[in-house]
Amino acid sequence: MARVWRNFDWTLLGITLVMLVIGVVMVRSATINTPGLEDMVRRQITFCLVGLVILFVAASVDYTLVATAPTLTYLILVGLLALVEIVGMTQGGAQRWVEIGLAVQPSELAKILVVIILARFLADREQAIRRISTYLGAVLLLALPLVLIYLQPDLGTTLSIAFAGGVMLLIAGLPLIYAALTGVAAAAVAPLAWLSMQDYMRNRILLFLNPAGNPDDFYNVNQALISIGNGGILGQGLFHGSQSQLHFLRVRHTDFIFSVIAEELGFVGAVIVLVLFILLLLRLLRIADLARDSFGRLLVIGMTSIIFFQAAVNIGMNLNLLPVTGKPLPFISYGGSSLLIFMLSIGLAESVAMRYRKLEF
Repeated sequence: MARVWRNFDWTLLGITLVMLVIGVVMVRSATINTPGLEDMVRRQITFCLVGLVILFVAASVDYTLVATAPTLTYLILVGLLALVEIVGMTQGGAQRWVEIGLAVQPSELAKILVVIILARFLADREQAIRRISTYLGAVLLLALPLVLIYLQPDLGTTLSIAFAGGVMLLIAGLPLIYAALTGVAAAAVAPLAWLSMQDYMRNRILLFLNPAGNPDDFYNVNQALISIGNGGILGQGLFHGSQSQLHFLRVRHTDFIFSVIAEELGFVGAVIVLVLFILLLLRLLRIADLARDSFGRLLVIGMTSIIFFQAAVNIGMNLNLLPVTGKPLPFISYGGSSLLIFMLSIGLAESVAMRYRKLEF
């Protein structure tokens, strides 16, 4: 057992720890002197500590064991997502939580479980990846969870899992003609998807395309841009951001924490965060490259894709380069379910890294 720990990626762990520390400090800055949010920092620290335990436990387990019963895992996941539709709790206008002793958000769990199940499906069909049956099977496997998550409604998580699934299919060797056909099909159903969206989803997209059309709704994005502009090169100083500390910027501890970083730590602080994400993604891609089997490689690729997608979307909406989606910045924004799932992802990636070569006796 001690031998496998020699390959533990301590650099990846170090990058993750730095991001967690930055997250705790910035959550503190974003919630200081804010009635009702006084307990956020303590809770974030607790999430980080629990996440580290999850990371090391996941790393200690052979990653091949997590897909021992993919059919049963899939049925449990679909059951939890369906349960949300029946008895789910509503918060912030979305029905995404179920109460099973504690509040659980199945859509967050779906991020990792769908990746595990799809990775196992594709790895088992490595020699038949070019068959239309493999492609259709993968699409059907993805479709049911995605529809259930979309109906909560949770467009951001739906897109992140769909993106990861698409990347995994391409890395597995999906013929490009299938990808092209998928694109054509997506374009064909786009009008139907637009009509099926909740009003707030359409409003966010329209607001992005035409901010002047509704200045009141554009308020928070505008405050985020002001915050980033106020930061300059070195920032206004930790705990001294004008837009964040005077509470002009809303949901600053979750969706718009990147704007707080840019305002208080400046361009330099924002670049440091971006560099940390790049380094994290590169370490994960290195592990995927080292993986000894297709399952391990696809598992890490899927998790890397979700982290990349969510970070890019969050930063993009802070810069008004993408519509607001309500997705937190991985490892940095306040949040329990999301942070724990990302820590589990890092732990599973470490498990792949630790076992990239078979033990010799």
